[in-house]
Parts: sequence; structure tokens; C-alpha cells
Amino acid sequence: GIGMVFARKLAPHHDLLLIARRKDLLDALASELTARHGSVVTILPADLTDETQLSVVADRIANESTLGLLVNNAGFGFRGAFWEADLSVIERMHRLHVMAVVRLTHAALGVLVKQNRGAIINVASVAAFAQRAGSASYGATKSWLATLTEGIYLDLKRANSAVIVQALCPGFTYSGFHDVIGENRESLAPPSLWLTAEDVVDASLSALARGSLFVVPGWRYKLLTAILGKLPTWLKLRVEASRTNRAG
Repeated sequence: GIGMVFARKLAPHHDLLLIARRKDLLDALASELTARHGSVVTILPADLTDETQLSVVADRIANESTLGLLVNNAGFGFRGAFWEADLSVIERMHRLHVMAVVRLTHAALGVLVKQNRGAIINVASVAAFAQRAGSASYGATKSWLATLTEGIYLDLKRANSAVIVQALCPGFTYSGFHDVIGENRESLAPPSLWLTAEDVVDASLSALARGSLFVVPGWRYKLLTAILGKLPTWLKLRVEASRTNRAG
């Protein structure tokens, strides 16, 4: 998915610390990148929804004196009415999308601001700009993530810091995300609205060099979010309700 592509794009010129739950996948990716590029790739298996494991990761980041970039990419989705969803799943999503980002971003900024260099990429979503029936928690956490990133951006500007923060807001992207939650891609959107993970990462890294705060890959999604940003709330809700009724 997006995280793997970030690793592959960055490995030719950077050493990496890869963090995810599955050690087997981390081992395989680390071996691939080391063999191909000769970069130093360290892995740290961790479930970021677990407080103890999250603390280990945050401490590791806080003590990385050569830290140059943090990519907060971990996330998952589910579909269903909020009150019908398993509460434990909702809470896990908020721990991962919200509290893990808080802890890791705070740890990274402690290093980057002192060095007055580096960047953080927070992977949000176009869902940050418009809610969708069946995704109340997901849309809320992504909206929060975009707002947090904007607030940190303003803090950094006030401090005259050279550190860059970015809210990456992709639309539908080919990855394992929708497979995990069992959604049929064809029923979600036409092929023209689907992005590749390479499209998303290329847009992100290109915009990082310009210091862009919000990055929306793909011209169709740029147009969509621009329009949504100008619509009054009542009209956005009416459009969403109409789309939901047609999908149902």
C-alpha cells in the first residue's frame, strides 16, 4: 500500500525505520530495500493501538537524533452505521488515527524543531472534506488529522521553524485497504477515480519540496475538494444523502 511505496521511494537516498504490526512483511521489505539500495533499514514491529508498544515507538523516535521525516500512515476503515458498529473497533480506530499520531508527531517534533529541519507527513483522506454515510468514525478521525496538521503548521510558522508538515489527502487508492474491509471497488467509484499508491506518494513527495500543507493527489479530487470547500453545509449534506440513496 501507500506505506510500502513511501519506503521504496525513500530508500535510494535515506536510511529507514519501518514500523508496522507484521514482522514477516517488515523483514521482507527491509531485505528487499537493503539488497536493492544498500540503505540501512531497521524494523520495529508494533501495534500502535497498544499503549505499551506505542510508548516504545514514541521513545524510539524521540531518540532518533538523525530523524529527517516521519510518515504517519497507519490506518484502517470499516463500513456501517455508527451505533451498529463494534465499539471496540471504533475505539481502536480512534487510538490508531488520533492518539498514535499525537504521540508520534509530538515525539518527532521534539527532534525536528531543535534541528530546524525535516518534515512530517500525516496521511489523511479526502474524507476530511466531506462525510460519508457508514464512515462516521473514519471521516471524523481524518478531519481531525487534517485540522491537527494545519494547527501545527501555524505553530511552526509562528516559531519561524523550517520544519514542514503535510496533510496528504488521497481519494480512492488501490491498496489492501478496501480488501481488508471487504468492499467491492467497482461499487465504490468508477475506474477514473482510482489512484495508484505510486500516484499518491509521488504527489506527496513532490509537494513536500514546495512545503505544501494540504496535498490532494489527482486533478479530479483537487476539483472535488475545491467545490466542496465552497458549498454550504446544508447543500453538502443533501448531495451526500442523494448519493447514499442512489448507492443503496
